[in-house]
Amino acid sequence: MDIEQIAEYAFMAVVVIGVVAGLAYGYNEWDYVENAADRWDTGWIMLILVILGIIVGLVSITAKESTPFLIATIALIVTSTMMEPFRAINTVAAPLGYMATWIVTFIATFAAPAAVLIAIKAVYAMSKEK
Repeated sequence: MDIEQIAEYAFMAVVVIGVVAGLAYGYNEWDYVENAADRWDTGWIMLILVILGIIVGLVSITAKESTPFLIATIALIVTSTMMEPFRAINTVAAPLGYMATWIVTFIATFAAPAAVLIAIKAVYAMSKEK
């Protein structure tokens, strides 16, 4: 198994983890707000996503893909900070807004360390060219 295939599996794992954990944590947050249930800790999920982001950032994104990846990551991170439209869904169909919020948050958590590594690679490549 080569390193590219490992990165591909890591990316697929992120999507599955992000959606499944987002649905579960979103439901838990809704239950916390509505019924004062215990709130779950997201530390382990976040750690796994950061590690997967580092793996993908180091081995998977080529120089050609770096600009689109960084733009997509910027959009994702900006979206993850502006969650009020997702939370507004809760007035109509709770807990879907909480779930959407957590799915985007988890995927942005994966993308952030990958984006940092890609940006560092890009700056290094630009400084090396001169």
